[in-house]
Amino acid sequence: MATMTQAQRGAVLITGAAGGIGMAAVRRLDELGFRVFAGVRKSSDGERLQREISARITPVLFDITDDASIAQAAEIVTRAVGEVGLVGLVNNAGMIVEGPLELIPTDEIRKQFEVNVIGHIAVTQAFLPLLRKAKGHIVNISAPTGQVAMPYLGALSGSKAALEFVTDALRSELRPFGISVSIIEPGAMQTDIFKKSAASAQQFRQRLPGELLQLYAPALAAVAKALANQRLESPGVVVAAIVHSLTSRSPKTRYLAGRGTGMIAVLRLLPDHVRDGLLLRAFGLANTRRVS
Repeated sequence: MATMTQAQRGAVLITGAAGGIGMAAVRRLDELGFRVFAGVRKSSDGERLQREISARITPVLFDITDDASIAQAAEIVTRAVGEVGLVGLVNNAGMIVEGPLELIPTDEIRKQFEVNVIGHIAVTQAFLPLLRKAKGHIVNISAPTGQVAMPYLGALSGSKAALEFVTDALRSELRPFGISVSIIEPGAMQTDIFKKSAASAQQFRQRLPGELLQLYAPALAAVAKALANQRLESPGVVVAAIVHSLTSRSPKTRYLAGRGTGMIAVLRLLPDHVRDGLLLRAFGLANTRRVS
């Protein structure tokens, strides 16, 4: 019965399958009868998915920033699905580089764009032949920062803004082939991504001159407090959007997932100075003293 249902639903590849959103999506799509290929970077993560969710899941070990690794993953999936192709590709892998742009090492900024933008493009290129066979659907996971730049999340905002425009272009370019494209903008989720970004930021800040770091100390403390006090939601709201985009006959081009994401559209319409003021207050930076 499971094999028959999988054949009816089709095959889906999810990158970043070991993370909070990715793992929740793998679980739900497997429950719905999709044949799930779970992109992971470590074999232990693939084993965990099979152990904790289902033995039906097929882990695919690859790094979305490595072209040879992506090509090998595409060969594996192609051999498995054959002429049936893929009904879905969920570009979920991502990372956050946080901090003032002046202090972030350029190699960290390059990594931010490699993972959040170039990696998604490279994976999409590699799997488009399979998506074309099934007239499948591409889902890119973005963030509200792709619509409105957030202070001290400038690198993240830039990468997600780039992903937004890449998605818009793909939607038009792939329409003649019957491939639809959606983007999902989740709010703050109950995952470990901000903990990981904070730990990474702490590591590279230790290499900075103390006097330079001191200039930003009050603002960094305020931003850390604001991020720690975020209202986090279950990844389930993002998974619901993924499922709708993969199963609906008329998937949305853009999904807002989570409380407060609708306010982003309003912020975009405001004059720059008004928007800046609201964001500074939201991050606890409105009363930060000017440095003389």
